[in-house]
Amino acid sequence: MFTAIPTHRPATPLLDTIDTPCALQSLTAQQLAQLATELRAYLLYSVGQTGGHFGAGLGVIELTIALHYLLKTPEDHLIWDVGHQCYPHKILTGRREQMLSMRQRDGLAPFPKRDESIFDDFGTGHSSTSISAALGMAVADQLLGRNTRSVAVIGDGAMTAGMAFEALNHAAHTRANVLVILNDNDMSISKNEGGLATYLAKNLKLKGSRSETSAALFEALAFEYQGPVDGHDFAQLLPALETALSKEGPQFLHVVTQKGKGFEPAEADPVGYHAITKLDPLSQPKSPKKPTFANHFGRWLLTTAEKDAHLVGITPAMREGSDLIAFSEQYPERYFDVAIAEQHALTFAAGLACAGTKPVVAIYSTFLQRAYDQLVHDIAIQKLDVLLAIDRAGLVGEDGATHAGVFDIAMLRCIPEMIIMTPADEQEQWLMLNTGYQHQGPAAVRYPRGAGSCETVITNHETLPVGKARLLRTGTSDTALLNFGPLLQQVQQMAESGDHTLVDMRFVKPLDTELLTHLLAQHQHIVTFEDHAIQGGAGSAVAEWLAQQAWAGKLTLRGIPDHWVEHGSRDEQLRECGIFAPL
Repeated sequence: MFTAIPTHRPATPLLDTIDTPCALQSLTAQQLAQLATELRAYLLYSVGQTGGHFGAGLGVIELTIALHYLLKTPEDHLIWDVGHQCYPHKILTGRREQMLSMRQRDGLAPFPKRDESIFDDFGTGHSSTSISAALGMAVADQLLGRNTRSVAVIGDGAMTAGMAFEALNHAAHTRANVLVILNDNDMSISKNEGGLATYLAKNLKLKGSRSETSAALFEALAFEYQGPVDGHDFAQLLPALETALSKEGPQFLHVVTQKGKGFEPAEADPVGYHAITKLDPLSQPKSPKKPTFANHFGRWLLTTAEKDAHLVGITPAMREGSDLIAFSEQYPERYFDVAIAEQHALTFAAGLACAGTKPVVAIYSTFLQRAYDQLVHDIAIQKLDVLLAIDRAGLVGEDGATHAGVFDIAMLRCIPEMIIMTPADEQEQWLMLNTGYQHQGPAAVRYPRGAGSCETVITNHETLPVGKARLLRTGTSDTALLNFGPLLQQVQQMAESGDHTLVDMRFVKPLDTELLTHLLAQHQHIVTFEDHAIQGGAGSAVAEWLAQQAWAGKLTLRGIPDHWVEHGSRDEQLRECGIFAPL
């Protein structure tokens, strides 16, 4: 049992001999246990150096070794879901020494990535996709006459999503050779919520015997069930895997693990150690962290709930990330964690709105993509009174392209009567949340990861006039800069250095066309700035309006260009996009 994260590379003589999974084949059962100890030590060390997902990887050390010991990867397919379980897999598949580049520019991705390694069969930055992908691979192998196995390891709450059950249902009809391993650690980021988690929790007493209740559920879906087995005990794990891999047709193996296994602090606090930042040098004093946009949202939710008993808060398994912690504790009857089920979250909110409450859905921009149909059909068409608090909007740094929130404006802007607000700082965020909450109908406030520029936030109940921008600076040049969102500080510096006019647009929809009309009479060059894809974004909205005015001036759109922005620091990503390049 480890009690501290190593600050120096630990001795790992056996692990150092494993450069490809085939090297595992020559190891004895006793050596597998030694390898697990060394792999756990090296994972602790490497994540301590880079930061990143932590507890989930520690929980699948033995399972990862066992799978690569028995499978013939990369011919056999191995898919990790959610992808933050994959760090041990990366270490065993030739990327051990590259782990210290994890999440850095030009370094390893924090999730499985097909163009990074032949051993990464499927990119899984989002959850609950593994069974569908593994089934597709298994069916393709059948069609092409390949004698291979497809294995989906699904855990950390990913089994709660409807897509996982859609895939289980379809597998019954294909009879393909697919093995689903439920990595059951009773956690997502928070503790798992919902009926399925409660059902499975009844079967976690490991006595080496078959669980008839779990078997009934999965065998009803035409899977042959085994389990639960201890995912940290090779004596149980290897025979169960061998049995499942030797059989034809859909197989289901229920494996019980502990998130953070082998590291005492993470075992005691799996929520706090879901992910960590890299270790700071001991000689550097730590400055207090500034409250983030998510923290201010949490305060706003609590303040508004005290005033209005109709408010209900909804999260798809992101209680900590979106900071609904205090709200969930003070208003448990009005707090709903629907688990990893974004589609359900929005239609559930629609139902709540129909019956007279005021739902506030706290959802990451990247996860809102998964519920677009529900937003359109169940909320917007019915003009229901739902507020979307869209967290992690824009580039998110080290988590990379899978988690970047750069498409929400384009998705939302085409929906009739949708209000879209882009706060430049935390004070504007507060006012816009008030505005969206008081607005009758669907509204969205998109805000970034981390902290902004505002030092003090006045926590009042004031609202903004819908669709009105604020003119911050009148310059002498013929150029006007239009800012949408949290890039305002940098845009302001550009405005001052070039003596340009500066407008904080605040609203993407509706645009302040009255102010824009005024600007056209005095400027020949309009430049828009946004932390969002250029195509379909806020700048595109301005371009469409200017086209209707038959304006003959010059328009420049600054935002995320038409390519995937890979992981790195947020500053590096912004530089890559050239958003603040000289005009």
